[in-house]
Amino acid sequence: MIDMRRTFRFGLLAGGAMAFLGGIGMIESFNERTLIDPILRMGDLFLYGTLFVIAYIAARGEINILEEPDYRAAETTATGAAVGFVATMVTVVYALLITAVDVVEFFPNMDEAMVESLTFEQGAPIGLALLGLASVIVGAVGGWLVSTADGLKQSISKVVGWVLGFALLEVVVTDIVESRDVSRLIYSPNGGLRLWSVAVIAVLVVYLSRRYSGRLTSFAAEVSNADSKSRLRRGVIAFLVFAAIVLPMLLGGILNELMINVSLFVLMGLGLNIVVGLAGLLDLGYVAFFAVGAYGTAVLTSPLSPTFSPQLNWWVALPIVFVLAAIAGLLVGTPVIRMRGDYLAIVTLGFGEIVRILLLSDWLTPLFGGSQGIRRIPGVDVPFLGEVGGTRPEFFVYLTLIFVLIAGYISYRAQNSRIGRAWAAMREDEDVAEAIGISTVSAKLLAFVTGAIIASFAGALFSAKVGAVFTNSFDVLVSIIILVVVIVGGMGSISGVIVGAFVLIGVLGGPKSPGLLAEFAEFKLLFYGAILVFMMLKRPEGLLPSVRRSRELHQDEMSQDAWLEKGGDFTADDAEGATT
Repeated sequence: MIDMRRTFRFGLLAGGAMAFLGGIGMIESFNERTLIDPILRMGDLFLYGTLFVIAYIAARGEINILEEPDYRAAETTATGAAVGFVATMVTVVYALLITAVDVVEFFPNMDEAMVESLTFEQGAPIGLALLGLASVIVGAVGGWLVSTADGLKQSISKVVGWVLGFALLEVVVTDIVESRDVSRLIYSPNGGLRLWSVAVIAVLVVYLSRRYSGRLTSFAAEVSNADSKSRLRRGVIAFLVFAAIVLPMLLGGILNELMINVSLFVLMGLGLNIVVGLAGLLDLGYVAFFAVGAYGTAVLTSPLSPTFSPQLNWWVALPIVFVLAAIAGLLVGTPVIRMRGDYLAIVTLGFGEIVRILLLSDWLTPLFGGSQGIRRIPGVDVPFLGEVGGTRPEFFVYLTLIFVLIAGYISYRAQNSRIGRAWAAMREDEDVAEAIGISTVSAKLLAFVTGAIIASFAGALFSAKVGAVFTNSFDVLVSIIILVVVIVGGMGSISGVIVGAFVLIGVLGGPKSPGLLAEFAEFKLLFYGAILVFMMLKRPEGLLPSVRRSRELHQDEMSQDAWLEKGGDFTADDAEGATT
């Protein structure tokens, strides 16, 4: 029996989501990109993909394992179709209201172009009828998929995933395949996969998944063995090192440029991970250390540096930049020694803004150039290669990867050292850490200094790559995005920071640079926020969390659950029992 109230509620949710995506201009903007020529555009994927997911979730609540499979399939399909129908009604009413009432003055994206994007550019009533038909079909498919066999469901998921992957990563494929004729065989001249390419990908995915499914299962069972985990870890590290050496030679300029941007954020993420993830100090002004590295390198190496221009070699200037970054870490860390939590975050946020405003001020313009910045910063002198900068990304990417390895090694050694254990104790309970003899003052200062030095790595490389530095590259948004990278990847986890940088910076793009999906540039902050909210609700420990941090989070959750079960009467013995 279909729960009509629940179905109606999910239909309103789907319709509201579809109206919201259209109202902010996302569908209209994304429809400029074709994924499968001529049947699927990116805007349609997001519009109907949202409906599909909501219909799938609604239909899952209707499953009764005691019912016959055929009846379950009919029930879930009907539920999904009903969700699609209700969503259609909401979207149609929304489109008619936009057509009848002129609200462009208040909501610039709610215009006739938005209605055209929702109605397949057919207008009313044909377009609205097509919208309703497509919504009901998509909802029905989402409901039907709930009751299908697991094997068929997995096959469909793999085919859809690979097809969409090839469609979304068209830039990557065409950049790797240097032959224009080969890329034209796969993709249409107007953009998007050709239909026969979709068929070939689907056949290959189904064949390979069935051909090697047994081997993958046995491999997964072997990996779960404790002895195999260490071998697997060494194998993964060896593969990543090999890929880091070979890939820049095979990739084109676009992907190498993207790898450089990701590596710079990995560097900053590793530094902030020491401050936030290991020491538990919430720093929202971390971009200040990045600015110190960039401006310090610019002043010491550029011939156009105002007032003071020693024109040092990049490698000679680098140790001086490290010292400047360490001093900056001490200057920021010393006043906030006794601060914790939100107070610490607010003060460090203020420090970050102070550094940016000082660099922009008339007082320091004779030294740092003010709003004009510092230009003509030379690249990095590399033996046998000469000067390597942003114009040679295929070589500059190796420099960034080398510094990522250095920062990763520092983080790994610090995490497993005596000071790392002191940071962990201080993060869990600062009062207890002081009681057992840990100098929290020294530990905090060392965390700030270490994080500042690693951030100066990224700053020095950034200035050499770009060839110029300006204050608008160091606003507070950079600090926030670095923090999001650490949170999404996993606080306290080195591999988590790397994965977080690839997911956010590599796919969505950084504050000033595009990612693989350049269409996301206008809405990247929206996606950052949505991902962050989802991670906090569903996986607060991050994508690849550290074991210690994951245990801390789940211990708090289990203690809270036990407290609620006992009605608030909860003792320390109960907390110990909840974690065992």
